[in-house]
Amino acid sequence: MAVSGKGTFSILGADVAVTGDIRAGADLHIDGQVEGDIACASLVQGGDSRIKGSITAQSARLAGHIEGAITVGELVIEASARIAGDVTYESITVAPGSQVDGRFTHRRGAGSAAATTSASMPGSAELKLVSGDGASA
Repeated sequence: MAVSGKGTFSILGADVAVTGDIRAGADLHIDGQVEGDIACASLVQGGDSRIKGSITAQSARLAGHIEGAITVGELVIEASARIAGDVTYESITVAPGSQVDGRFTHRRGAGSAAATTSASMPGSAELKLVSGDGASA
């Protein structure tokens, strides 16, 4: 997981609920509830967390519930993740047991703009299914 060069991060604990957009140059770890769009350098979402809004980040490790579009460079979807929304990524790892109700779109190259690649290019995706480490989520 990449980190922003700033060496800072912010944590929203399990008892925190945010209504509104979050924009941060720092890395975020979210265990609470967010209703709004999130834009940050790197995002780690805890398994009991809920996000209702879009996510834009350079990298993300998602383990909770998400309702909204996701645009990320490097994406890891944990087994406990439940995603309802389209996913745009450069590289992706999907753990068995996770659920995604949406369309996957691969984008090439750097940049934070939404992908313009066509979903009709099935050979271009870098979708990787990994086996669990023996622990059930």
